[in-house]
Amino acid sequence: MKITILCNSEKHPVNFMLARWIQSYTEQHDIILARSKSELIGGDILFLVSCGEIIGSEERDKFQKVLVIHASDLPKGRGWSPHIWAIIEGADEITVTLLEAEDKVDSGHIWKKINVEVPKHALCHEINESLFAAEYELMSFAVEQFQWVKPAPQPDMASTYYSRREPKDSELDPEGSIASQFDLIRVSDPDRFPAFFNMHGHTYKLTIEKIKK
Repeated sequence: MKITILCNSEKHPVNFMLARWIQSYTEQHDIILARSKSELIGGDILFLVSCGEIIGSEERDKFQKVLVIHASDLPKGRGWSPHIWAIIEGADEITVTLLEAEDKVDSGHIWKKINVEVPKHALCHEINESLFAAEYELMSFAVEQFQWVKPAPQPDMASTYYSRREPKDSELDPEGSIASQFDLIRVSDPDRFPAFFNMHGHTYKLTIEKIKK
């Protein structure tokens, strides 16, 4: 099969998982890792993984199937960074969904869902490990079951949407308690979107790590 993976950012932590997945399947399939929709040539499957570009019908028509990996229990949590928002809201489990791309964002038919537990103590890199393991499994499922999958429409229920996260969304309240802001602290990517606070005319970056006993 001719498979393309579109992941816009070379710095996104998901790239380590993608490199492992490509290595596992490269002898069986022709795989391309693209960084922009302008690089899309065509083929059997296009995976959209942590993709910030809108992929219209012109690009989608080049492939048999265009599949999105989205970290929410659709139709709830459409939009951007849904698992981050959900954990900040107190979720201790996230759903990772494999679905078909459509013009309306995150509205396509569903191929498969995987539930992932998120312990209250898990930090950003640990959450990512569980999330990316589910994404690896979904990509493998799509390739191995490509001919037999019967996609299902999303449940007929009210949808919810999340906005795109920006650096300002990782700001902490220096007057607030650690406990009340712990979920925000632990999901903030220390490299790309670190938690921070302003005090005494300066901005401070806050990082967190577990101390091994």
